[in-house]
Amino acid sequence: MIRRRSALALPALLLPGLAQAQAPFPDRNPRYVVPFPPGGLTDIMARFVAQKLSDLWGKAVVIDNRAGGNALIGADIAAKSPPDGHTLLAITLTHAVNATLFPNAPYDFRRDFHVISMLGSLPLVVVVNAEKSPARDLASLVSLMRTTPMSGGSSGNGSPPHLGLELLRRVTNAGERLTHVPYRGGAPSVTDLAGGVLDVMVSNLPECLAQIRGGRLRALAITSAERHKLVPEVPTVRELGMPQLEITNWTAVLTQAAVPAAIKARLEQDVLAVMRDADTIRRAEEAGFQVLGWDSNRSTRFVQSETDRWASLVTEAQIRPDA
Repeated sequence: MIRRRSALALPALLLPGLAQAQAPFPDRNPRYVVPFPPGGLTDIMARFVAQKLSDLWGKAVVIDNRAGGNALIGADIAAKSPPDGHTLLAITLTHAVNATLFPNAPYDFRRDFHVISMLGSLPLVVVVNAEKSPARDLASLVSLMRTTPMSGGSSGNGSPPHLGLELLRRVTNAGERLTHVPYRGGAPSVTDLAGGVLDVMVSNLPECLAQIRGGRLRALAITSAERHKLVPEVPTVRELGMPQLEITNWTAVLTQAAVPAAIKARLEQDVLAVMRDADTIRRAEEAGFQVLGWDSNRSTRFVQSETDRWASLVTEAQIRPDA
């Protein structure tokens, strides 16, 4: 009799857990933290994804721009949010670099986050001032940098354009002849290059595309493995015999590592559905992205490899955070 009562009571004891497991997700408006200002490349992709997830879930996914601190502020906010799957975080190559650049960050990038999906990648492009620079191609720029002092701009210490510039310094053996000039963002650095204040940049393609098309900047090479359809005339660094210069910026979406596995799986499923949507692909490609939409396992391996790859350069080049 005792055994029978225990068996009958068991379903009732499990009901709270079953109810929790079957609860609808999301049950409120999720937040998508973007650690950069509105209008930037990461923000643009995040808004594409947020709009489609909102349609899918019937809950508005709210973009929360938390710029500052070399993208540390937004990442820290996401890391310390309740691990219930209602907080997403947009990251880029910058966050992989930050893992080495900021050893005392208030969160552990490798431990505290779970990669849901790689969303898209963006090439960088080696550009010079079209009117003032004597460099007509990448080979002539390399020759020039080996003998002539030059200034190179970037969107900040440890940013993808800075990493690209450091790769260029190594290929050309420019050493101290190349002076790095960090800016607070890509737009002002591109403006100064077009104005003749700087000599060279390895810029995110979308940030300098208008100046290339307008004839103020000359694109010498693109740093992706393949040519880009927005500038099909620009050769790749591999074509030009300098595969050491290959670098792509990218963006991914994360949540906290402590989020329950079932919710992580739901997030992955829905984000991948969004990244296979024809409208998402069209809009992202028009913005300059190569759409990826990789699953969590592949995305995690890639982010880890990028973190390891750039740790070596940050250490060897003695890159330090912006003052």
